[in-house]
Amino acid sequence: MRFWDKVIQIWRIRDLRKKIFFVLAMLFVFRVAAHIPVPGVDVENLKQFFNSNQVLGLLNVFSGGALENFSIVMLGVAPYITASIIMQLLTMIIPRLEEMQKEGERGQQRINQFTRLLAIPLAALQAYGTITLLRRSSQSLMGGAVNAPTGIIGDLTVFQLTTAIVTLVAGSIFLMWIGELISEKQIGNGVSLIIFAGIVAGLSSSVQQTAAIFDPSRLLNVVIFLAIAILTIAGVVFITEGQRNIPVSYARQIRGRRVFGGTSTHLPMRVNQAGVIPIIFAISLLVLPPVVAQFLAQGQAGFLANLANGVINLFNNQLFYGAFYFVLVVVFTYFYTAVIFHPDQIAENLQKQGGFIPGIRPGRQTAEYLNRVSNRILLTGALFLGLIAVLPFIVQGATGIGTFVVGGTSLLIVVSVVIETVKQINSQLQMRDYEGF
Repeated sequence: MRFWDKVIQIWRIRDLRKKIFFVLAMLFVFRVAAHIPVPGVDVENLKQFFNSNQVLGLLNVFSGGALENFSIVMLGVAPYITASIIMQLLTMIIPRLEEMQKEGERGQQRINQFTRLLAIPLAALQAYGTITLLRRSSQSLMGGAVNAPTGIIGDLTVFQLTTAIVTLVAGSIFLMWIGELISEKQIGNGVSLIIFAGIVAGLSSSVQQTAAIFDPSRLLNVVIFLAIAILTIAGVVFITEGQRNIPVSYARQIRGRRVFGGTSTHLPMRVNQAGVIPIIFAISLLVLPPVVAQFLAQGQAGFLANLANGVINLFNNQLFYGAFYFVLVVVFTYFYTAVIFHPDQIAENLQKQGGFIPGIRPGRQTAEYLNRVSNRILLTGALFLGLIAVLPFIVQGATGIGTFVVGGTSLLIVVSVVIETVKQINSQLQMRDYEGF
């Protein structure tokens, strides 16, 4: 079916059309809030600070560009994402939470409520840490640059600091609420769409910066850049949609005169089961050492100050930074897949339902087979995510274009969100009779 035919069908369905307009309106509200700064901040110096620091630039991606504006929603949905990850890990450790997860929709609602409550203190801690970091001298975090911007945040009284933290926490919870409202419309995942909107909004400024300094002699580099961008998008789609189908057969059961089972199907195993979560894990750990070193560098102890400055200089090294980032993404891909993929449970469920993998005995051997297949295909997914993470450094080195670098993480998020949103819209269309609209 052609693209415009699909658009016309969506437009004719009033309920679906209203849902799409609602989602667009919520994203517009988010973009407006992203440009409302917290009082007492020099926004221009702050933008220069973020442009010159690659670590904080990564965090700015997940805030939808609101962090560099120090807006009321600068924390973005990061506290909620962190709370969700913590709750997933706690579910594996605490038996009561695991039982709650198995209770169905009611149990999932309670876990979601715990996640929301956990996001509040996490947002408060992140807000205080960010404000404290920016109040410190930005020169030491940037390696002592002579022209480093200063005066980003002035001295704050206790009341002003408390007000700023409460405002930032409220902004994060507001975005979390908007994300849940969007998810309820079943037109994509709300949290992912908020991040997606921020990434797309920052695209125009990158294009303008590249056009302003364009040199005709570097036309070949631009062509190479565009070719890499197209290949990256194609690779993201290919890996995101890639899966291995494990054949599953169900034994025939005769009850009276009726025959049950006797069918064959498949168990899909995706190449990239972890999605973009390993990159988020890696960024969180990657940001921690230089941030801690920034605080220690201000101390009076000479040994700690020298050690902290060494850590800051080490993370400013592009080669070390990219290699460490790559390794972290690969490791966390395996870790998070082990968290969400349970071959023992899958094998047990197949056995209860009378299903089996041809040539593999049900039970323990099925679990071992699934685990072995998962580890094999996961290697491709882990290396792909690692390559996507360090792609900006590779492209910048190959083309010399620093203002419009292919953000591998951003592309992964954008493409994944688009694919998921299109799937949900298609499922909405399939639930309706087109002839009646």
